[in-house]
Amino acid sequence: MLLSLHVRDLALIREEEIEFTNGLNILTGETGAGKSILIGSVNLALGAKAEKSLIRSGADSALIEMVFQADNARQLEALRDMGLEPDEDGVILVKRRILPNRSVCTVAGETVTQRQLREISLLLIDIYGQRENQKLLRREAQLETVDAYAGKAAAEARSEVSAAWKKWRSLTAAWDADDLDEASRMREADLLRYEVQEIEAAALKDGEEEELEARRRKLASFKKISEAASTAEMLLLSAQDSASGQIGRACRAMSAAAGCDEELDAIASQLDEIDGLLSDLGRTLSGYMSDLSYDPGELEMIEQRLDLIHRLEDKHGGSVEAVRKAMEAALERLAFLEDYEAGRRQLRARIDAAYRELTAACGRLSELRKEAGREFADRMKEELRELNFPAIGFELTLESGENYIGEDGCDRASFWISMNPGEPLRPLEQIASGGELSRIMLALKTVFAGKEDIHTFVFDEIDTGISGRTAWKVAERLGQLAGDHQILCITHLPQIAAMEDSHYLIEKESDGERTATHIRRLDEQGSREELARLLGGGSLTEAALSNAEEMKRMAAAAKRGEPQVRRG
Repeated sequence: MLLSLHVRDLALIREEEIEFTNGLNILTGETGAGKSILIGSVNLALGAKAEKSLIRSGADSALIEMVFQADNARQLEALRDMGLEPDEDGVILVKRRILPNRSVCTVAGETVTQRQLREISLLLIDIYGQRENQKLLRREAQLETVDAYAGKAAAEARSEVSAAWKKWRSLTAAWDADDLDEASRMREADLLRYEVQEIEAAALKDGEEEELEARRRKLASFKKISEAASTAEMLLLSAQDSASGQIGRACRAMSAAAGCDEELDAIASQLDEIDGLLSDLGRTLSGYMSDLSYDPGELEMIEQRLDLIHRLEDKHGGSVEAVRKAMEAALERLAFLEDYEAGRRQLRARIDAAYRELTAACGRLSELRKEAGREFADRMKEELRELNFPAIGFELTLESGENYIGEDGCDRASFWISMNPGEPLRPLEQIASGGELSRIMLALKTVFAGKEDIHTFVFDEIDTGISGRTAWKVAERLGQLAGDHQILCITHLPQIAAMEDSHYLIEKESDGERTATHIRRLDEQGSREELARLLGGGSLTEAALSNAEEMKRMAAAAKRGEPQVRRG
C-alpha cells in the first residue's frame, strides 16, 4: 500500500506531500493543472528516466519520496532477497533525488541503481496508462498475460523450456562451428599438437614462478645487498669489540648481587639476552655473507625461464593453472579431431536428444497455456460484460508448432474479440479503440486482482473514450476492485469521481511571478463541489450540486451492492 508521496522542486511543484488511504483514491483537476506531473513523479520515484529539465527553475535538485507498507509475506520475502529490510511495521521508503547530471536512488536506506529501483517497483505498485494499453496489442504481451494467469506452473515450465532451448542452441552452435573439411581439421590438429608439446616441454611447477621471481630480485640486486651486508658486518664486529666486552663486564657485575633483589635479577636477565643476541647476530650475518654469491649465467637462465612461463601464461589465461586447463582442453579437442566422424555422430546424438527434451518441455508448457487460456477467456468475458460489453465475444487462440520454437516455447498467442452481436471474432489489435482498450485493461486487472501480490494500482486515462452508462459501469468495477485493493485513479469523469473513498484536487496557482501545482484532499463538501464542476462546467449551479449529491448517493449504494436505477 502506498502511504504517502512527497515531491519537492519538480517541474511546477514547489513542495507537496500527500497521504493516501486504502480503497479508491480519486484525483481530479482542470486540464493543465498538473495531473500528468503527479503521475510523472510517481514514475520517476520508481526508476523512470529523469531529465534535468524536470528540476524546478531556481532549484539545485528535485526530490521524490514514496512511503509504502508491504502488504503480504511474499512481498517482504522478495524485498529481503534483494537485500532490503523494511522496518518492523513493513514500512519501506523509496527516495530519489534528481540532480542536473545524475540521480541518487535509495530504498529502505540502501543505495540502489535505477534498474534495481524498477525491479523493486514491480513488487510494490502497478501503473496503468495509455502506454500499457497499447502494450496489450502486442502478441508477445498477450502470451505473457496467459503465462502470468497460469501462474507458478507455467513459470516453472517456461524455465524448463528456456534451459532446454539454451542447451540445444549451444550444441547446434558447436555442430556448426565443427563443420570442417579434412584440410581444416589437419591444420587445427597440427596447431593443437604444437601447443600441447610446448606446454608439456615447459614442465611448469606450482610455486616455481614465485621462487624464480624472488631469486631474480636477489641476483639483480646483488651489489646493493653485498654492500649493505658487508657494511653491517663490519659495524657489528666493531660494536662487538667494544659493546660486547662492556656488556660482559656488566653481566659479571650483576652476578655478584644475584638473588638479592628480584627487580635487579630481571635487569641482569635482559643483559644476558642482549649479550646472546649480539653473538647470534654476528654468526648469522657472517654465515649470510659466506653464502652470498653471484653467477651471471644463473641470472640469465632465470630470466629465460620466467620469459617462457610468462609467455605461456599470457597465451593461455594468465596463470599456471589456466595453462594446464588450456592443455586439457587442447587434448580433448585433439582427440575429437583425430576421431572426427565418431565425434560428429556423438554430437548429433546429443543434439537430437536435446531437441526431444526441448519439444517435450514445449509441449508441457503448451498444455498449461491451453488450459489456463480457456479459463482466462471465460473470466475476461464475465468481466467485460460487467463493463458494458453485453454481447462480447472473447477467445484466446494459440498457434503451436516447431517453426515457432524459441526460448519461451513453441506458441504464438492472440486475443480475438467481437464487440457486437453477429460480428465475427477478430484479433484485438484490429478493432479495439482507446476507450475499449481501457475497459479491456480494467477487466484484465480485475481478473488478475486475486492472483497477484501487489495491493496498489494506479490508473491513468482509464476513462479514455467512454461516457454515460459505460462510464458508470467502469466506475462500479473500480469501486468493487477497491474493496480489497488500493487504487489511485486520475479521471475527468463524474461517474468515476463519485465512487471515491478519498478525493484529491490538483490545481495550478500563480502569484504573478511563479506558477505552482498544488494537491489537497477534499472534505465531503469539497468533493461534492468538485463533482458538480465536472458535471456542470465552470459555474456551481444548484442543479449541478443536486446532481452531484444524487450521483454520490448512487455510488455509495453501488459500493454496498444495492441495485440502482442509473442514468446514462
